[in-house]
Amino acid sequence: MLIDFNADTKEFHLHNGKISYVITIFANGAAGQLYCGAPLKTGRSYAHFSLPFAGFSNNDKAPARFEYPVYGMGDYRLPALEAAFTDGSALVEPVYQGHRIYGGKPAIAGLPSVYVENDSEAETLEIDLLDAVSGLHITLFYTILRDYPCLIRHTKLVNAGNKKIIVKNAMSFNLDLPDPEWNLITLTGAWARENRVDDMPLRPGLQGIASSRGISGHQQNPFLIIRRKDAGEFSGEAMGLGLVYSGNFAATAERDPYGMARLRIGINPETFRWELESGASFESPEAMLMWSGNGLNALSQNFHRLYRSRLAHGFWRDRERPVLLNNWEGTYFDFTEQKLLEMAAAAKELGVELFVLDDGWFGKRDNDRSSLGDWFPYKDKLPNGLPSLVKKINDMGLQFGLWIEPEMVSGESRLFKAHPDWVVGAPERNHTLARNQMVLDMGRGEIVDYLFGVLNDILSSAPIAYIKWDMNRCLTEPWSLALPPERQGEFFHRYCLGVYELYARLTKTFPQVLFESCCSGGGRFDAGMLAFAPQGWTSDNTDAVDRLSIQAGASLCYPLCAMGAHVSASPNHQTSRGASINFRAMVAFFGVFGYELDPTQFSEDEKAAVKNQIAFYKTHRRLFQQGTFTRLAAADGGYAAWMVASEDRSEAIVGFYVLRACPNVHPIRLALHGLDPAADYEVSFWEEGGVFEMDRQLNAGHRGGDELMSAGLMLKCEHFPRGGDFRSELILLKKM
Repeated sequence: MLIDFNADTKEFHLHNGKISYVITIFANGAAGQLYCGAPLKTGRSYAHFSLPFAGFSNNDKAPARFEYPVYGMGDYRLPALEAAFTDGSALVEPVYQGHRIYGGKPAIAGLPSVYVENDSEAETLEIDLLDAVSGLHITLFYTILRDYPCLIRHTKLVNAGNKKIIVKNAMSFNLDLPDPEWNLITLTGAWARENRVDDMPLRPGLQGIASSRGISGHQQNPFLIIRRKDAGEFSGEAMGLGLVYSGNFAATAERDPYGMARLRIGINPETFRWELESGASFESPEAMLMWSGNGLNALSQNFHRLYRSRLAHGFWRDRERPVLLNNWEGTYFDFTEQKLLEMAAAAKELGVELFVLDDGWFGKRDNDRSSLGDWFPYKDKLPNGLPSLVKKINDMGLQFGLWIEPEMVSGESRLFKAHPDWVVGAPERNHTLARNQMVLDMGRGEIVDYLFGVLNDILSSAPIAYIKWDMNRCLTEPWSLALPPERQGEFFHRYCLGVYELYARLTKTFPQVLFESCCSGGGRFDAGMLAFAPQGWTSDNTDAVDRLSIQAGASLCYPLCAMGAHVSASPNHQTSRGASINFRAMVAFFGVFGYELDPTQFSEDEKAAVKNQIAFYKTHRRLFQQGTFTRLAAADGGYAAWMVASEDRSEAIVGFYVLRACPNVHPIRLALHGLDPAADYEVSFWEEGGVFEMDRQLNAGHRGGDELMSAGLMLKCEHFPRGGDFRSELILLKKM
């Protein structure tokens, strides 16, 4: 049993030997939080963890920590639930009605969620609460997984009364903590500089991140971590909250004056209003809390395992992903069928397995000003049609992939001229253009049906193995022709549900197609997308130096097999920074590897280097994509180091990256992690490095796992480094 109920004290203890989460039902019938953290002994009462909250205005003995706090009942902190009623009131008083405990985990209709393959992997608790005056029925769902220090939450609201209820705020997870001595970590940024790690102490008042763009956004990621002030990568207590959702969200931390902190994550209430007629229901997206007593890397590694194996699903979940060449930065819009075939042939000679045709293949698309929505081949570029091109690529021994952007439409397109009323926005208002395009109203069933029909025809026309699904602008003028005035607050969530429906129909119809999500890079790189597309384009910034921080930030939550990582041209198209082709590859290896350039322009030396890179990656592909990833050193220290190890600890690869050449500096000791301390390892270096000759001499050979984790590798040993800036090595470890 993973969930115990003490009927005498009305306590629920969710436990698995890795985490404990204790809930109680207070005397007034409210569901309360007693404990969340390291595993506690079962069979005991923890009722004494409940303390009165002096901050309540109406009762100094009122409880302080709630499972699902509501607005207007004397708790002045931000609530998890807000509703409005026909009499103008906004007060909800949820009172316990009963509960159910069962094996397994339920799905959420219309929304992605974590799943189990066998009911023995999890137990679920449902707690029923009722606001007797309005008839609002609230069910709190809790699932504890057998194999993870993780708790999964969502909420279902049902109008069991006879009058309409307006839901204004329905958070997916609320956690009241007994003290505020934490740091808050969030991922922020912008286009081409996603996943910046912000780490700051909880200060009095409100902190957090949110999106009102219709997508999770480049600017914020629907994920946060709190860590104890002494916690680092390898020690100390930390908790992560992740949201399985791709639309507007809010993730907040509130420190009150009475020594407590409240975490919330869910749909952004600033852009949300949902009507519940009598008998209607609403379910929130799913959120999960992961706990670690061993620092941030352990927290991340559990998120990686969970997302990789119980959020991603289907044919590609456990399979090795192909090495691809995408033509975008090699040609942009300027290509012909002959040029594509020349690029594909050159790529095949180097060992590439998948050729991807990006933007510009459809309608009359020579730039970003036309043709989105016209999903038929551009005859001037592909005179023989798409099936003919796919066959020619396949005949070379390559798989074929295709770029689409189905949620968008250009003003200069057949689709817009036929259906101008399909775009988001009120007809009498101006439409904001971004990248010269408008957004289709994905909350409308007829539009989703149309797009499924068009994309079904494309995918049925030829053996297309991969789809890159892009989305290149945020939503503006949020208004839907399909919604009455009083329901326009449902627009953003209905848009997200429509995107999920289209993804679900396509992935079900074409289960062996590998989908990669993209949103101008990392604008919708979130757990919701991973449920349909097991990998995403991490950033449009392909500069290897910038990718060291972008990918490291993403790794706080997302696994390597979710991160598209490509070698692109030098100088880089986004930064104009130059770096060796092997440095670029050694960064991109730590992800789903590919190229984004024109291989017909390679020198003989570059061809030889790329052949070796691809051969090396194929040999170690499963390790890179499915291994245990560890951040050893952050790039802000002048160098960065990453490590990936097999689950059985028999092999590992360390990436070591020096950003700035500096003479006469002291060496560093780089302690490794995740090895077998009782084993010996053969330490070697990938032949394509070679600029750290003294490092190689000092470290190559037989080393003990205990030594490698305690004393570490001796690196940066040269007094006068060769090769200049941006030098790297891959260090290989094999158990003897």
